Amino acid sequence: MTTQHFPLWDIPTRLFHWTIVCCIPLAWWTAEIDNYDVHQWVGYTVVVLVSSRIVWGFVGSLHSRFSDFLVGPGRVLAYIRGSDDYSAGHNPLGGWSVMVLLALLLTQGVTGLFNTDDVLFSGPLYYWANSELRDTMGALHETVFNVLLAMIGLHICAVCYHQWKRQEALLQAMIRGRAPGREGRAPVLHWWRAVAIVAVLALALWWGLGLAPQPTPMAW
Repeated sequence: MTTQHFPLWDIPTRLFHWTIVCCIPLAWWTAEIDNYDVHQWVGYTVVVLVSSRIVWGFVGSLHSRFSDFLVGPGRVLAYIRGSDDYSAGHNPLGGWSVMVLLALLLTQGVTGLFNTDDVLFSGPLYYWANSELRDTMGALHETVFNVLLAMIGLHICAVCYHQWKRQEALLQAMIRGRAPGREGRAPVLHWWRAVAIVAVLALALWWGLGLAPQPTPMAW
């Protein structure tokens, strides 16, 4: 009998991962140099990508689904104590760290919609919110980014530990889709499904932001 070999990570999941890897430093750099035109487009990209990844977590390929790698506290504790009963894609701690990172990324992107540099740039929802909400969102935008950096640091340390200390081919699988000892248990779904999800959510964001109030023109 021929053994079937399936990818662990489908193309949409890998593209999401590496695009976010590129977006985070780009978002930081464009904010540092006050290039808010590019910064806002990076923010829109993050919001659409994270929203799409959340949807993909329910309807995507087996190992991209939250149901495949999110477990209860009992199995998390068992893993900490040495159990090897976990998904081919994520261990119990890694699965929940994915959810924390997604929540932080989405919060970072959404709070940026209310932001302003107090000079030339205002986010698309700035004029929709009152001053108290704007201040709250601005503070969250700064704080969440620092928490996000800390979580990314932990994520990188965990990947390095599993990649080189435990000799698990995490990086190879996230680049190529599979690696020795890192293969899936079922066929992956076709990438066009993910493209359709991204397109719908991007259009929904564009439509929603288009309804946001605009600044009142100054009377001369």
